[in-house]
Amino acid sequence: MIPTSRQFKENAGRALKDTELQKALFRVDKNFTERRARAVKNLPEFESLRDQGVAIKNHVLDHLDHYLEVFAENVERAGGQVHWCSTAEDARRMVLDLCRSVNARSVTKGKTMIGEEISLNPYLAAQGIEPVETDLGEYIIQLADEPPSHIIGPAIHKTKEQVSDLFLEHHRRYGKTKRLTEGEELVGEAREILRPRYLAADVGITGANFLIAETGSSVIVTNEGNGDLTQTLPKMHIVLASLEKIVPTLEDAATLIRLLARSATGQQMSVYTTVSTGPRRPGDPDGPGQYHVVLLDNGRSKLLGSAFRDILRCIRCGACFNHCPVYASVGGHAYGWVYSGPMGSVLTPAIVGIAEAHHLPNASTFCGRCQDVCPMRIPLPSMMRHWREEAFAQDACTWRERMAIRGWAWLARRPRSYRQVARLVASYLAWRGRPTGRIADLAFARGWTATRDLPAPAGRTFLDLWRERGRT
Repeated sequence: MIPTSRQFKENAGRALKDTELQKALFRVDKNFTERRARAVKNLPEFESLRDQGVAIKNHVLDHLDHYLEVFAENVERAGGQVHWCSTAEDARRMVLDLCRSVNARSVTKGKTMIGEEISLNPYLAAQGIEPVETDLGEYIIQLADEPPSHIIGPAIHKTKEQVSDLFLEHHRRYGKTKRLTEGEELVGEAREILRPRYLAADVGITGANFLIAETGSSVIVTNEGNGDLTQTLPKMHIVLASLEKIVPTLEDAATLIRLLARSATGQQMSVYTTVSTGPRRPGDPDGPGQYHVVLLDNGRSKLLGSAFRDILRCIRCGACFNHCPVYASVGGHAYGWVYSGPMGSVLTPAIVGIAEAHHLPNASTFCGRCQDVCPMRIPLPSMMRHWREEAFAQDACTWRERMAIRGWAWLARRPRSYRQVARLVASYLAWRGRPTGRIADLAFARGWTATRDLPAPAGRTFLDLWRERGRT
């Protein structure tokens, strides 16, 4: 996927005017945030679980080299293989070589963000191997030829009517000529179309929510069961994962799974939690003949000793997306790459570079909701602030942004001038807001007032009001 993060402002502008997208995004609050709140309320030990989860991930990051070696040894002991890949290109080539080793003509895929990160689908298709997405959301956006817009709900930006149109257009070749309108009917038709693809696939590719060092296992968490069919029916199962997915033990994974589902979808547990260890053994009724784990670095090892290390604790639950006012307004595609929302605003610059993604750390109100709801207590606002500083240091900002920052720095170092300017601005904005208390148009804030009114301040600065109340 070619990043378009430098076009965030233009992407966001289009998203705000897209009525169908806004209708779809309206569901995020009800479908995710309310359910998470109920799930957390019903689990008294949730905060202590968060502490345990943070401790587990911090321990792994402190000893990542050790646990990666242990994992690889146990994968091989179980009959599988681990392939180490430094870059996205290395990972693509490795997957292609594995597919060619069994003369694969088609592969089924479970949901894998690493697959998106390395642009696997177009690469395989260009080599004559057909990739078929089996997660319903991923299947929908594959039909639409679009990237995912959410880390757990890839097609959350689509309305039911748009999905119905897609199915009618693409399923005609299978003899499906009726326009379906109900969710159950759409799911049933997708299941009917996909079932033969599972049986015909030569290779199954999945991601991994966790990799277990003590057993050499991969764990996937799904609600549809597509992952199980993808990895058990073909000749070969390929797991795509990044280095930080390692956890020491199955017990550690169980702790994180209790946090994952509640934070992601508000469930106690996802419908399917599948642990895979090696290929099919003698006497097994099913399973792949070969089991391979493709481990991708792609810049993550450089984060270990940096100010952005904590982002490697992320378990990809999407809670920060669901509670972010910016994401809720513009959706995931506006961010211009695989990872969006607050976690994407930290991870994307680390992978594609701050020059490309310098807008993303600024796409935040710093309200702090993302950090509050993150099950791994990742300090996302703090890291976005670090990226803002890095963008300035590397001249990644526009000249206007640099001048604004320099002006602010000059003023902030001169308290008397700052207070005088603050009084003038507060008085002016209060006057502009008369008599309604709202400003419909403001020259230096048209990015805001073009789509909504700006609440006018009271006309007094905070320091003046503080002093009036006798504080010093």
